[in-house]
Amino acid sequence: MNPTPAVPRPAATVILARNVSDGIEVFMMERTTAVEFAKGMHVFPGGALDRADHHPEIASLCIGLDDRAASETLGIEQGGLAYWIAAIRECFEESGLLLGYRGSDQLLQLAADEAERLAALRVDMAQSKMSFMDILRQEQVKAATDRIAYYSHWVTQAGRPRRYDTRFFVAQAPEGQTALQDNHETVGQLWVRPDQAIDLHRAGTLNLMFPTIKTLESLAPFKCVEELLEYARKPRPKQVMAPVTGVDRSGASHPLIPGDFAYAEIKKLDPDNQGACCSYIQPGHPVQIGQDVLRLTAANPGMMTGPGTNSYLIGNAAQGVAVIDPGPLLDAHIDALIAAAPGPIRWILCTHTHLDHSPAAALLKQRTGATVYGMPAPAFPNQDQDFKPDHVLTHNERLDIAGQALRVIHTPGHASNQVCFLLESQNLLFTGDHIMQGSTVVISPPDGNMIEYLASLRLLLDYKIDYLAPGHGFLMDKPAENVDRILIHRQERENKVMAALKRAGQPASIEELVTLAYADTPERLHAVAQKSLLAHLEKLRTEARAVLNDSLWSLAP
Repeated sequence: MNPTPAVPRPAATVILARNVSDGIEVFMMERTTAVEFAKGMHVFPGGALDRADHHPEIASLCIGLDDRAASETLGIEQGGLAYWIAAIRECFEESGLLLGYRGSDQLLQLAADEAERLAALRVDMAQSKMSFMDILRQEQVKAATDRIAYYSHWVTQAGRPRRYDTRFFVAQAPEGQTALQDNHETVGQLWVRPDQAIDLHRAGTLNLMFPTIKTLESLAPFKCVEELLEYARKPRPKQVMAPVTGVDRSGASHPLIPGDFAYAEIKKLDPDNQGACCSYIQPGHPVQIGQDVLRLTAANPGMMTGPGTNSYLIGNAAQGVAVIDPGPLLDAHIDALIAAAPGPIRWILCTHTHLDHSPAAALLKQRTGATVYGMPAPAFPNQDQDFKPDHVLTHNERLDIAGQALRVIHTPGHASNQVCFLLESQNLLFTGDHIMQGSTVVISPPDGNMIEYLASLRLLLDYKIDYLAPGHGFLMDKPAENVDRILIHRQERENKVMAALKRAGQPASIEELVTLAYADTPERLHAVAQKSLLAHLEKLRTEARAVLNDSLWSLAP
């Protein structure tokens, strides 16, 4: 019986930064090995929220921020100001540095006698003889909540005995104050450049937790504190960084965060973070990605196919099994599909007829007697001309297959016969090559069409979809965000194409334009990029914004 998972406790951390000649330094403290959490680690000052941080009178001791604005910034209904207070309180309690004002708009500076008095008050606070609010009142200090900015949001991995839901803040370190560890929870301190801290960790001389490492990596590019604060204060959604545990090819466990390819899949399949899921795709190895849904990847990795083409099996012994995208004509993959099927294969569905998705359909049908579903292959050499569907699919058709309802969504663009299949009971969309993980889809005219592709992307927003099961890669969550990301990327690329046409100054060939419009793409990929470039140019020509004469492109007059 699994123990009840720990509920993350609200916490706050503040990253104090100061300018140095070659960038910024941040303040870190060494935790004692006698504590339960983060033993011996170097961390930023911080800790769990206290009940007193929510005291109704605390707002009167804050400058430039109230609970409504703080809560809105954090994306919570109320109680946001307590996180700012906790960050300032923990910083003072652990390091003696007090982010506050006393009768002016300048941060507090401490004379020697004041520093000694406050050091004694820190001891009283640690012994619960005084609250932080008592100290602020006694010292006639207001908390400088206007000087710290919300930076990031981390949640401890599920399965850990102690978990924290931590908001990270950044602030410029106060001048005229000297840090001093409390010699209780913290036993050392240092100022260090973010990149230097990472190097020390790699050398084994500085112990860092995974969130600290990733935070330091994100801090390293900033040239000065002012730039860091400007970035942090700019309104933007903060991605919740809730690591999950994956298993690599060596069998070792390691953390993954949003943005890592396997993250969404592992979070879905291993909600208790038992570390049972692979962070890599192993061809020929079936993975259960949903109820009665398996993924089996073909052994055809490459530049255009990533880790290989995904085939999906839906169904069970009682209802029969449907195969979506049987893949390339590889005997070993066909054998693996038949072996992995939990029941007889009765249906074969193809999202489109590119040569890595449908050629195995004929042989799989021959061996199983299954009915083949799809759209006929367009008459182009990159299409599977041997594909002959028994049932020609139509847009919005509802298929009752393997005891499930599959909605057919025609999504031309990558290929004119590209369809997606929506497993309505699980809100799971099998995308084929309409959406891929890790790279943008190549749109190759004449069968590929950019206008149709963009419209097909927007069409998906009309359906209730929780996860994308792509033709290449892992499960993907947040479908609407992924669609928006692709649309934004395509618009940015179109802007670069327009800029390239303008910069050329005269009619230019595809070969000339690709070096301008795809200057951010490695030259070895320009031959592939030319296909999507042509698709963009054809779109602009349809919209009367570009013209083609004698294989040369220019802006429309």
